[in-house]
Amino acid sequence: MLLPYGYNLEIMTHHSKRYVALKVMYFGQRFYGFASEAQMDPTIESEIFKALEKTRLLIGDKKESRYSRCGRTDKGVSSVGQVIALFLRSNLKETDANNKISGELIPDTRTEGEIDYVRVLNRVLPNDIRILGWSPVSIDFNARFSCLAREYRYVFWRGNLNLPAMENAGKKFIGEHDFRNFCKMDAANVHNYRRCVTLFEISSSNIRLEGNQLCAIKVKGSAFLWHQVRCMVAVLFMIGQGLESVEVIDSLLDTEKTPRKPQYAMAPEIPLVLQSCEFEDVKFICSSDSGKALRIHLENECQAYQLQSAIFHEAVLSCLPLANDQSTLNKGTIKKVASHVPLLSRPTEPSYEDRCAKLNSRR
Repeated sequence: MLLPYGYNLEIMTHHSKRYVALKVMYFGQRFYGFASEAQMDPTIESEIFKALEKTRLLIGDKKESRYSRCGRTDKGVSSVGQVIALFLRSNLKETDANNKISGELIPDTRTEGEIDYVRVLNRVLPNDIRILGWSPVSIDFNARFSCLAREYRYVFWRGNLNLPAMENAGKKFIGEHDFRNFCKMDAANVHNYRRCVTLFEISSSNIRLEGNQLCAIKVKGSAFLWHQVRCMVAVLFMIGQGLESVEVIDSLLDTEKTPRKPQYAMAPEIPLVLQSCEFEDVKFICSSDSGKALRIHLENECQAYQLQSAIFHEAVLSCLPLANDQSTLNKGTIKKVASHVPLLSRPTEPSYEDRCAKLNSRR
């Protein structure tokens, strides 16, 4: 079998190994994002590699493992469907025509008798990171570039938000558009700001608190720009509060009419979840025992967070009563700003061309 250019054959000959995709969930509140390049700890990625080294599943270093990740979620963002891929140690042995161990890579279709990667890794990972499943993949698989679609969910309390107006506005995102006014621009590395959104929905759940209702925005697309979803949600919240019209989406998507992004704050990061990453012919598996242990762990974590919520709720009930016009519990988490400045009347950030000119002047 031919190996990818730059791969170290000497490291391979000591252990059987295979190329594997892992499906990862994590609660992002205490992490400095997923990726570990920013030299900030802890990150989800650094914790995963600690677990890989502790369990001796990793052979060689990160570069030699041909590691790739689907999404690079930011500080505080969670996921129930992140996907990474890399070479891992294998229990299986590939044999040649004489039934001798050949030292080649394990074919990507065999799973019987393989290491239970879910069980082994979940035993050593911190409580807020879990492997949900694994899948054998071919060596040309890349978790980022092989991904067909990514789906995000943003959860929020309904409060007094106008959900029909938000949904009408959100439908305008569907299709291919230039989203430079709905992202944090990185002119040094990103030169194409057109992205395709294939689905937008707002749903209500049966979870309620003091008359308030938990809702979720679901958005799906082939790829997203830096902070794109949080910027989209921020503008939708303004529309939901009646501070902006539905038509402001049209204006912001029209980069000839609005070439510079108005200054506005993104929606908070904690409610954002990378829900799923879709691939062709990748089916994640989890053994019965590992699945049972995983479910018990996640249910225990849910109960622990619900206990914390109950304690805070008791504290709310213990507060001195407010006057009737001061009640805040049923007003939602998004407060209407009396001095709202319309988006299209605000100061703007530098355009893409301005940023490029500045970068070129430094060279």
